Amino acid sequence: MLGMDLSHGGHLTHGHPLNFSGKYFNVVPYGVRKDTETVDYDRLGELTREHRPKLIVAGASAYPRVLEFEKFREIADEVGAYLMVDMAHIAGLVAAGLHPNPVPHAHVVTTTIHKTLRGPRAGMILCKEELKKEIDRAVFPGVQGGPLMHIIAAKAVALKEAMTDEFKDYQQRIVENAQALASAMTSNGFRLVSGGTDTHLMLVDVKSRGLLGSEAEKRLEEVDITVNKNTIPFETEPPMKASGIRLGTPALTTRGMGTAEMEQIAALITKALLEPQSEENDQAIRAGVAELAKRFPLYEWAWKDSLDKAIRIQEDAAARKEAAKQEKTE
Repeated sequence: MLGMDLSHGGHLTHGHPLNFSGKYFNVVPYGVRKDTETVDYDRLGELTREHRPKLIVAGASAYPRVLEFEKFREIADEVGAYLMVDMAHIAGLVAAGLHPNPVPHAHVVTTTIHKTLRGPRAGMILCKEELKKEIDRAVFPGVQGGPLMHIIAAKAVALKEAMTDEFKDYQQRIVENAQALASAMTSNGFRLVSGGTDTHLMLVDVKSRGLLGSEAEKRLEEVDITVNKNTIPFETEPPMKASGIRLGTPALTTRGMGTAEMEQIAALITKALLEPQSEENDQAIRAGVAELAKRFPLYEWAWKDSLDKAIRIQEDAAARKEAAKQEKTE
């Protein structure tokens, strides 16, 4: 099996030796070119012809550029390998037509529902007709017990939403916001892996500014900004320290933020990571974060409805208690 190297943007489940996929299968990793930091399709072809895998896995969890599924399939066909695409991160972009669709090229496509598809925490497997029975049996009784019916219903809602014009607009704004954030981070003096992004995420090389990814993650958490440390291609640090951080825009876009807010966020991140740390600086950054959160609240309508309902319940309970007390007195 060939899978993308974790430090080059792949996922643990694509053959990392500490994951079940690396323990159960003989895995040969492929990666990106050093000059462009994009998938090295020539090297992928060489590895495929040398090792003749039964399966090639395409897909990533920290790769900011478009994946060329047609090339993957051409390489797989050279040795009669199956092609499986993990589109978990980009499924929403695919649904909106903003990233090439793997379905015409892959034998199997897997995805989560809760990333760019913006649905429940769940998964989905798409496959060719000839593989359907084997995959169904592998899921049940192979690994799954009873299905979660409420999650299946939530998946249906998410997929219905993905068919709307509003969803396509949302995905377009995700990409625009990602490119604005990437541009602002670059203007502020940070190097981005591959030079930018085509998708919803980006990798920022903080080591080039004298920081470890773990240090940047901790520093930003101190001022109420959540990111995750992330390895970058040709990593020289251990995974728990890493040389980069990963940033993404789907959640910010869901809250209604636009390109202007991406510039504000880049400025806050830059202030936290590059300016001298002080209580005054920390308070200013936290205030900036709080202002954005207040201006773009999560589920304001739901909170208001829930609060009003809770108040009515409390008032009704208090009224019943008072009525009971009066009856007892009488």
